[in-house]
Amino acid sequence: MPSSDEPAIRLREVTHVYGAGAAAVTAVGPVSLDVPAGEFLVLVGASGCGKSTLLRLIAGFEAATAGAVRVAGADPSPGVTSSVVFQQPRLFPWKSVGGNIDVALKYARVPRQDRAARREELLARVGLDGMADRQIWEISGGQQQRVAIARALAAPTPLLLLDEPFAALDALTRERLQEDLRAVSAATARTSVFVTHSAEEAVFLGSRIVVLTHRPGRIALDLTVDLPRSGVSADELRGSAEYAALRTEVGRAVKLAAAA
Repeated sequence: MPSSDEPAIRLREVTHVYGAGAAAVTAVGPVSLDVPAGEFLVLVGASGCGKSTLLRLIAGFEAATAGAVRVAGADPSPGVTSSVVFQQPRLFPWKSVGGNIDVALKYARVPRQDRAARREELLARVGLDGMADRQIWEISGGQQQRVAIARALAAPTPLLLLDEPFAALDALTRERLQEDLRAVSAATARTSVFVTHSAEEAVFLGSRIVVLTHRPGRIALDLTVDLPRSGVSADELRGSAEYAALRTEVGRAVKLAAAA
């Protein structure tokens, strides 16, 4: 974990360019941003604005062309400084639900004798208690994404990174998983970065929202979300005037940023 004076994530004048010469495309930047420990940051913007590129830089999958990316005071390293949930679950289809979690626990160096209890705890946290023996092909797409989230939570990394994990799901399943993720976030207090193009999803999930401009992605809006993280039902939250006002503000900002 970062020290008290070190943010969980620090970006300083970060720029990322794909290609070279006449074919070069600047996807992101410059972007400077500090993310305190425990924050749930949502990156939102139109398609192609660099949201996923920025997430990959934070994960350490790619290195910034210019500027500095630091996670807990160190260079980002996949699987060490962060766990990632992708748009597709990317599970091992030949293993059971529990077997997929066990792989993550093994790589997290959880002692063998402790894995069963930890596996059941993780599955219960994402609403899949009692399903460890089910095969991946036997469960729905939403349940598979729950397994992916549980697997990401298995590793004790400082960051949880989520790249549009609910984009391919139907509206009802998406809402349910948003609610599950919000509850998990409140329970674990792990620093999280979530990518989406939905203003509604951003406001429901985030404690902070950053809207990115059209490519190259730069910060158009940096907004603290002053909505309760616990003690209120999802329906009450979505039906509140405060939620509606924030959703309108973020939606307007995304449209303006896309046109800029």
